[in-house]
Amino acid sequence: MCDNVPGLVSRQRQLCRRHPEAMLSIGRGVAAWTAECQHQFRRHRWDCNALERGQRLLGRVLLRSSRESAFVHAISSAGVVFAITRACSQGELKSCSCDPKKKGPAKDSKGHFDWGGCSDNIDYGIKFARAFVDAKERKGKDARALMNLHNNRAGRKAVKRFLKQECKCHGVSGSCTLRTCWLAMADFRKTGDYLWKKYNGAIQVVMNQDGTGFTVANKKFKKPTKNDLVYFESSPDYCIRDRDVGSLGTAGRVCNQTSRGMDSCEVMCCGRGYDTARVSRMTKCECKFHWCCAVRCQDCLEVVDIHTCKAPKSAGWISRT
Repeated sequence: MCDNVPGLVSRQRQLCRRHPEAMLSIGRGVAAWTAECQHQFRRHRWDCNALERGQRLLGRVLLRSSRESAFVHAISSAGVVFAITRACSQGELKSCSCDPKKKGPAKDSKGHFDWGGCSDNIDYGIKFARAFVDAKERKGKDARALMNLHNNRAGRKAVKRFLKQECKCHGVSGSCTLRTCWLAMADFRKTGDYLWKKYNGAIQVVMNQDGTGFTVANKKFKKPTKNDLVYFESSPDYCIRDRDVGSLGTAGRVCNQTSRGMDSCEVMCCGRGYDTARVSRMTKCECKFHWCCAVRCQDCLEVVDIHTCKAPKSAGWISRT
């Protein structure tokens, strides 16, 4: 199996052979981060769409040192951490289990409690993700490898940021004289939302003179921390189909006529204009709450206008090679 997975470097194949059951978890992690990436970019010209010649197009995006590439590296690294950690807690991996450090009595702002249940073993998830995901970058020591390693680490740290303590009370009538607590990861959406903010505040950098780190490209901006995303080159506009930059273009994309944001017809369609089609669809309407616990709705026919971006005059693929 490990020899048939495309794109793995030798270190990743070694980990695959040593932990074959982990590859299923990594597959779930890939599905999770891809869905999250598409959710975060759903209103943007580049929508993280890995379909339609997809993985190759996504690969083209990763060849550039843009802020989109920075986000993809961070969210993909976070997805592996999340999936491996979840698999540990569910007993799916032979090499790990619940967090072994969360045992015995402890104390927080509410008083004393006992560690119990199954705390998510986030440290193992981070350790495995670092070994597996970073393996590709450790082969080279160029500027791009350092950028990717930085963003990979920012993604791993983001998952740990939302680790939360959950507790169960014990005692007479749930008086909480005794508490049992454990640590659990938050929903992956929180990590996605956090990294989306980091994407919007990503910092453009250049390599320092000795080639060991970054300095800001614009001295007016702050130096990036380990939690920030960094990038080297400005993003293309993604308006038209372009193989070299991994752009599907925005022709046919649905836009929002009343919005003033990135999903507005003016921005999404890149000034090319848009077509409007009137469509009928069934929706739930006149919903009423019925005691005790039911909500009943009627089916109503709704007529709406759908706006889609016009294609450029030359709608074929652009390729500079």
